Amino acid sequence: MAGLRLIVGLGNPGSEYDRTRHNAGFWFLDALAEACGARLGRDNKLHAEVGKATIAGQVVWLMKPTTFMNKSGQALIAAMNYYKIDAEETLVAHDDLDLPPGSARLKFDGGHGGQNGLRDIMAQLGHGRFHRLRLGIGHPGDKDQVTPWVLGRPGKEHDADIRDAVNRAVHLRDEWTTGNMDKAMKALHTAKPKPA
Repeated sequence: MAGLRLIVGLGNPGSEYDRTRHNAGFWFLDALAEACGARLGRDNKLHAEVGKATIAGQVVWLMKPTTFMNKSGQALIAAMNYYKIDAEETLVAHDDLDLPPGSARLKFDGGHGGQNGLRDIMAQLGHGRFHRLRLGIGHPGDKDQVTPWVLGRPGKEHDADIRDAVNRAVHLRDEWTTGNMDKAMKALHTAKPKPA
């Protein structure tokens, strides 16, 4: 499988959303940029904070959309067009209600699962054929509580669990960036979240 050229973390800009569950994609992108020594800067034409990293000898663009979650596709399409990157060369990191905190899963293609950032990206692309890094945030148990849950900050235990999943995914960056998704998937999917 071809390697990655664009890695996008989904979230909402602004200090009021900092470290919220819905911003797990931003948590990941920030950790990845730090690990790679990359600096992100605002790029208005791409509607995002953007930086360039070298991972396993490959140049990869890192991006945090500044459009708010529901308009994530606007930034993604702008970057793909500007850098001439195909969807199949793109990884989108996002929060996932269906996975417990501490879980991280890689997948390619599929639906949006109710995640509004993915929903907009798929509407803009017309398909879902891109890579995803699903970062578990858990579910509140009551569908009426989903919005305050995702827009809220996790407690100390879940915060540590999400950070652990982010760090495990960042640690495997050479594998998934160079297209060795099977190896990265196996490592992530078999890892047990740390004990509480």
